Amino acid sequence: MRVLHYLELEGPLGRSGIATATAQQRAALRGAGIEVLPSPWSADAGEGLGRVLDRSPIPEFDLAHTQAIGPGSIAVAKLARRRGVPLVAHAHVTREDFAGSFRGSTLVGPLLERYLRYFYSRADLVCCPSEYTKGVLESYPVRAPIVPISNGVDLDSLAGLDVFREPYREEHGLEGMVPFAVGNVFERKGLSTFCRLAERTSYEFAWFGTYDRGPQAAPEVKKWTGNPPENVTFTGWIDDKRGAFAAGDVFCFPAKVENQGIVVLEAMACGKPVVLRDIPVFREFYTDGEDCLLCSSFAEFEAALDRLARDPDLRERLGAEARRTAERHSLGRVGEELADIYCGLV
Repeated sequence: MRVLHYLELEGPLGRSGIATATAQQRAALRGAGIEVLPSPWSADAGEGLGRVLDRSPIPEFDLAHTQAIGPGSIAVAKLARRRGVPLVAHAHVTREDFAGSFRGSTLVGPLLERYLRYFYSRADLVCCPSEYTKGVLESYPVRAPIVPISNGVDLDSLAGLDVFREPYREEHGLEGMVPFAVGNVFERKGLSTFCRLAERTSYEFAWFGTYDRGPQAAPEVKKWTGNPPENVTFTGWIDDKRGAFAAGDVFCFPAKVENQGIVVLEAMACGKPVVLRDIPVFREFYTDGEDCLLCSSFAEFEAALDRLARDPDLRERLGAEARRTAERHSLGRVGEELADIYCGLV
């Protein structure tokens, strides 16, 4: 089977969670024996749309799977309809997930929700990362069948992280037990809680990931990255994500909204204890006190960090259970599930 597995603007989105999920899906599909065609054209989305409308020669495929929601994805949807092949849309974006990412992102929520309802409803099947996200999409409502499937985690990509620990800690001046986060710096991911926890404690906090301080940046991002607490380090882009997971000790991720959170699975795959906000999507995948600590209030976050600082055995136990949880989200399993979905549609 040959699948058109398309992520428009793949270059600009290269540092996003959507790009990570797409790359993991492609690796999983190849492992399951599925031939992956990343794009029907090599040019940008605008020229690609012209090629579709002009009916220029485009390689044959048995099924189309879109990962984004822009004009290139609409063109692929039209191409699939014209050729009579099934269309799968992956719902990485929801109104709730988009809010709090950039300046004005919450204000455009109603328009975005209407557009997402239109776009996802065009598909023969919508895949999404969690039961939580399925419920969100059904509330719009999206009028297409919806199937939850884990984004998975690339365990091999995190191998050998121990050699990065000392160089990265030295580079960023980190000592003692380091609560840390990884990924783009957004208020939606709990930025203000992360920084206020640092203000209330003596631990060295580190956030490994890019941040934007331009006109489109959220006010909270400008505030905290421009004048962070003395014990918070914002590293910006790092060359190897293994350095982040090696340098940190407790993954502290007070995200307000997530569709799943690949970075949580990556931290777990590295055997790190994780402290998360108690939101439905994390309850869906993880168990408080077994493979994570879930916190409903600022006081609970503070108490969880103090508890882990005092009890290295607890850190080790939670980290070991977290690793076992991550293994249940391996790319091998993701590939098998996607292959079954494709075969059912074809």
